[in-house]
Amino acid sequence: MTYETSGKIQSWAEEDRPREKLMLKGKAALSDAELIAILINAGTVDLTAVDIAKIILKSVGNNLNDLARLSIKDLSKFRGIGEARAIAIVAALELGRRRKEQDRPQRARITCSRDAYNEMIPHLIDKPHEEFWILLMNRANEVLRPVLISAGGVSGTVADPKIIFKQAIEYLASSMILFHNHPSGNLTPSQADKDLTRKLKDAGRLLDIPVLDHLIFTDKAYYSFADEGIL
Repeated sequence: MTYETSGKIQSWAEEDRPREKLMLKGKAALSDAELIAILINAGTVDLTAVDIAKIILKSVGNNLNDLARLSIKDLSKFRGIGEARAIAIVAALELGRRRKEQDRPQRARITCSRDAYNEMIPHLIDKPHEEFWILLMNRANEVLRPVLISAGGVSGTVADPKIIFKQAIEYLASSMILFHNHPSGNLTPSQADKDLTRKLKDAGRLLDIPVLDHLIFTDKAYYSFADEGIL
């Protein structure tokens, strides 16, 4: 079944069909649902690809950031969306995220916790599970690179000090900032978060690779151990 003959789309005026509309009027003329419909490619017997796209968007409050949080499994639950179409949607959203990352200026300089948070937005936003990252910097506090240490479940991940400092030494880092996200949106550090931070700070002091901060990341805000005076 082709896109043009699925559902009711064959009865639409040519300039209103998403693919033809994009060709005639440009990509900016399409709604979010129409763009997603192109990825979906085909509808069902009684639903067009645009109908399906609208149903998916409605489920996330028409919020593209929330759409990006849906997994392949989540998307596959929608009628008319199999694994292949779910993969296409996830892949397109990931390309958008990577484009944002490439647009950022190189070698950003970190002067405060807000700078650090902004630097990690492309890496940690929309993640449905916990991840632990380190942001490695040179002596001028310029970013060398962010490094993913581990990824876990909804409520936890593992951060091995040996792996963390091996990465820091390998990239000749002079300092680092720790990051982990809380998918729940809760910014309160757990006792385990505090204990790990203390352990890594002590190790960094011994290796002359100081841990400057530890940020708990959520999509809308962050918690800085340094700002709160508990680093």
